[in-house]
Amino acid sequence: MSQYLRNNGDELLRLSLDHLTMTFISLGLACLFAGVLVFFCYDRERLRNLVTYLASAFYSIPSFGLFALLIPLTGLGKTTAILGLAIYSQYILVRTFFNALLEVDRGMVEAAYGMGMTRNQVLRKISLPLALGPILTGIKLAATSTIGIATIAATINAGGLGTLLFEGLRTRNVIPMVYCILITAALCLLVNVLLGALYKALKRG
Repeated sequence: MSQYLRNNGDELLRLSLDHLTMTFISLGLACLFAGVLVFFCYDRERLRNLVTYLASAFYSIPSFGLFALLIPLTGLGKTTAILGLAIYSQYILVRTFFNALLEVDRGMVEAAYGMGMTRNQVLRKISLPLALGPILTGIKLAATSTIGIATIAATINAGGLGTLLFEGLRTRNVIPMVYCILITAALCLLVNVLLGALYKALKRG
């Protein structure tokens, strides 16, 4: 394994950065879209249930199958991978965001309305600060899921660490596959540490 690392260190670094970039872009898009959905639906039960159901329906589609459905629209490559990964993250994100906001103490929310706050003010000043911990937990779960599923993106020429996995399968060499697993796990830990640090910084702020 050390010989493989010496010969392919630059390539491993490039693929790791490629994988991380793809993950962050798709996760950023997913959080933005989920945030918009939750903003409009979190206090409307029927819409909330519909959004959660649709997100779970997309989540149930096998990852390669979802990429295959998107290819006619966006072609092979990173665009399809990023869009597919963002869609997959929706179920985890919207469910977590909804639950986090709904678990905020209703007494505090009602008191805020009683003081004359608008819906948006209550959401921004009361609900979101109190729900921040569970929301970031959901983002951590989505990030971990995205990093893992992103390895499949190599099948549609999107690059990333999945390239090592399929290289190992093609050449019957276990070493690239082991590096794929190890680096993927390390990226999951790294993202979780970064999000944990972000949460602490937001709490102090």
